[in-house]
Amino acid sequence: VQLVESGGGLVQAGGSLRLSCAASGSSFSMSVMGWYRQAPGKQRELVATISSTDSINYADSVKGRFTITRDNAKNTVFLQMNSLKPEDTAVYYCYAYGVPWGQGTQVTVSS
Repeated sequence: VQLVESGGGLVQAGGSLRLSCAASGSSFSMSVMGWYRQAPGKQRELVATISSTDSINYADSVKGRFTITRDNAKNTVFLQMNSLKPEDTAVYYCYAYGVPWGQGTQVTVSS
């Protein structure tokens, strides 16, 4: 099983981006999927997770700005990021329980 992220890029503060991640190579629905991020010089941190029954957890820093959703049939998870801030700049990694990390996608928010 592989995780393939897409949707990162450069955006101005206050803008929006939508990240997508597909877990390919599995015919079973992933139990928990989500997103982590790692800024330069910092540890990887949780952004949001969502279970197969749509139980959701957000980091306090993104509550009210980011929305995580998933398509169980396609083993795909999405992260809608609104009102982006420069401190959201990081490499965003898709997470799926029991699956190796993907390569990540860069999100850069300019001030």
